[in-house]
Amino acid sequence: MKFGGSSLASAERIREVAEIICSFPEHYPCIVLSAMGKTTNLLLQAGQEALRVAPGAVPSLAPLRTIRELHRRTAAELGMGSREDIESLLSEMQQLLVGISIMQELTARAQDSLVSFGERLSTRLFASYLRSQGVATRQHDAFSIGMTTTDDFQNADVLYAETLPALKAALARPPGAPRAIPIITGFLGRGINTGAITTLGRGGSDLTATVLGAALGVEEVQVWKDVDGVLTSDPRIVKEARPVPMLTFDEATELAFFGATVLHPSAMQPAMQVSSLDVRVKNSYNRKAAGTLISRDRDMTDVLMTSIVLKTDVTLMDIVSTRMLGQFGFLAQVFDVFRDNQISVDVVATSEISVSLTLDQSKIWERDLIEEEIQSLMSAFGDFAKVSCTHNVSIISLICNVAKTSSILERVFRVLGRESVNVKMMSQGASKTNISLIVADAEGRTVVQALHDEFF
Repeated sequence: MKFGGSSLASAERIREVAEIICSFPEHYPCIVLSAMGKTTNLLLQAGQEALRVAPGAVPSLAPLRTIRELHRRTAAELGMGSREDIESLLSEMQQLLVGISIMQELTARAQDSLVSFGERLSTRLFASYLRSQGVATRQHDAFSIGMTTTDDFQNADVLYAETLPALKAALARPPGAPRAIPIITGFLGRGINTGAITTLGRGGSDLTATVLGAALGVEEVQVWKDVDGVLTSDPRIVKEARPVPMLTFDEATELAFFGATVLHPSAMQPAMQVSSLDVRVKNSYNRKAAGTLISRDRDMTDVLMTSIVLKTDVTLMDIVSTRMLGQFGFLAQVFDVFRDNQISVDVVATSEISVSLTLDQSKIWERDLIEEEIQSLMSAFGDFAKVSCTHNVSIISLICNVAKTSSILERVFRVLGRESVNVKMMSQGASKTNISLIVADAEGRTVVQALHDEFF
C-alpha cells in the first residue's frame, strides 16, 4: 500500500492512514510512504535559498523552519513528544544545507540527498505512531534494503536484476520471527556505482510500490491518492469527469506519459514483469470509493473511449527533406539529431520525406533558454532538411479502443467541425490504446470538454 504526500499532510491524515492500514486484518501489508504534504517542494526551495545566504543564516531559512515545525508539531499531536530519530534527521538536513551554502553549489547528487529527508522523516514518524498504537512495525530506507538504480541523479532508473532479489531477501521474515509491518521510503534508491542516494523522479513512490509488489510476489499493489481513481479526464478541465473502473497496464502507461498525474509513467513496468500483480488506485479521503483496478488485460468488447488527456505548452516541429523522394536514411538522420542532443519526442507522424513531431519543452529545456535551444536544435539538421517550429500547441490523447478507430474518429471530427477547430497533426500507430491530436493551446480545453461531452 502506497500513500502520497497529501494523504500524510497532518496528524489527522496520519491517523486516518493508520486506520486504513489496520482495517485489513486478514492482510499484513507492506507500506510505502511519500514525504508529508509539500515537504519535497520546501526542501527544493531550501536548497535554492541556501545558495543565496551565508552559512550562519541557514538555520533561519523559512522553508527549513516550516519543515521542522511541521514534523515536530505532528509528532506532538500524535502524542509522541520529541523524537530523537526525527531530531537527528532534522539536524543532518540542516548540516547539508550549511554545506551547500559554504560550497555555493547545489549538484544533482546533493539535491537528491537533500530531498530524501522528506521520506526519511515521514516513514520514521509514521512507524513510531503505529508502534505507539500497539502495531509492530519496522522502518526501512529503500536505499538500505536493495533498491538499486542507475546513477542518473533526480531521475534514476531501477535496475531490476539487482533490486528484486535484494528486496525480497531483506524483507523476508525468518521462521518464527515476530511479524512487523514494513514502512518503506518511496521515491529513493541507491546508485549502483556511486553508492549515493538517488531519486526516481517526481511521483516515484508509485514506482517504489510496484517494484516492491513485484519483488514480494503480492497479488495487488494499492496506490492511495486524493482522487477516486483514474478519471475520464482532468477534473480541473471537465467537472463531470468520473472514475474509470478498469484499465490495462498499457492504457495506464499511456495516460501517465501524456499528462494524467495520478500515476508515475514508469510505475507499470514492474507489474508487467509479474503475471499475477494488479495495481489498484484508491482514495484515502474516500475509502468506500471502488477506485480503478489496473491489470494486464480486460474485456474491451464494449469499450469505446476510456479517458481524454490534455498536455499543454508543447512545441510542434515539422522536418522536411531537402532531397528527392526515395532517399533512404532520412529518418535515421532525423532521429540521430535528437539522440545527439539527448531529446526525446512525444508524438510522431511520418511520410517518406517529412516528419512531424512534438517536444515537451517542460522536460527538456531551461525556461529562459527555450528559443536559443530550439534554434540550436534546428541548425543541427544542416542541409539535409528544412525545419519549422510551432509553439504553444497541445496534445489531446484519446485513450480508447483503437480497434474501433472508424467509429471514434467519425465522432471526434464531427465535434471538431462543430467547434471550428483544425487539427495540426494526428498520430495513431504502434500504440493500440492511444490516438493523439495536436491543436492550438488556446483550443485545447474547449476541445477536451466537447469530446468528453460527446463520449461520456
